[in-house]
Amino acid sequence: MINAPETPYLIKPNSGFKVNQAVTIPTEGIGLNKSLLKKELKKLRKEIGELQHRLFAEDKNALLLVFQAMDAAGKDSTIRAVLSGVNPAGCHVSSFKKPSAEELDHDYLWRSAIRLPERGRIGVFNRSYYEETLVVRVHPNYLNYQRLVDLPDTLSEKSLKSFWGERFESINDHEKHLTRNGTVIIKFWLNVSKDEQKKRFLSRLNEPEKYWKFDSGDLKERALWDDYMHAYEQMLNATSTNHAPWYAIPADNKLFMRVEVARTIVATLKAMNPQFPDVDKDELAKFNEMRGLLNHE
Repeated sequence: MINAPETPYLIKPNSGFKVNQAVTIPTEGIGLNKSLLKKELKKLRKEIGELQHRLFAEDKNALLLVFQAMDAAGKDSTIRAVLSGVNPAGCHVSSFKKPSAEELDHDYLWRSAIRLPERGRIGVFNRSYYEETLVVRVHPNYLNYQRLVDLPDTLSEKSLKSFWGERFESINDHEKHLTRNGTVIIKFWLNVSKDEQKKRFLSRLNEPEKYWKFDSGDLKERALWDDYMHAYEQMLNATSTNHAPWYAIPADNKLFMRVEVARTIVATLKAMNPQFPDVDKDELAKFNEMRGLLNHE
């Protein structure tokens, strides 16, 4: 198991993390200097590409990146901006929305488990099984569609307290199993403020080329902001572990957010230290023979 990169935004296990104390704008480093941020992002993208190339060649471990956030926090654009230098053959992005009928016929971890990255690859979950402790917690009636046994008759927060604890336990066990078998996991909560979300929603409503991004349901979910913050706080505290840490990334400035995500990915890949495979003496001798044949054609 590698050690989680230490950053100001790492949520340490048992730290009593408070959502309302987490910053949504940067507090240190190069701050909001746009020119420096762009320069650093370009450098970090190149590093990610080079490290991913070694990860792919080594074919030993995988890296799973999990992104969770409120609407308009910038998940899609961050994934695109940070991983644009990665060979598409070595990276796969999965987005999880409303479960299908087939998915509801399985346990809630099934649909993400079948999309886990292979050895040598980077997998990205744009939303994930954590939706089952976030949107489902805010809308507990969704549990009725899952045909679960032993659900209480009244789906209240109080009656479901042990239920959410069991889901956190299952997720932690799942991630520990993955880590033991070579998948390194880092998780990003893109922490956008309610005021900034409002600005981005208005931008989508005021600019025709952004109409497609807006859904009327977004406002209904926004009205439940406090419920979501409670669900996030419970989830982050219960599931940020040494083997699968959460990072609460300030998301009010998209460029800074992308740089901070990229920094964490680079630090993690460096800690994984992927290497090109060694060639034994017999194979090297064959290579020398083949080199001679090619040079004398």
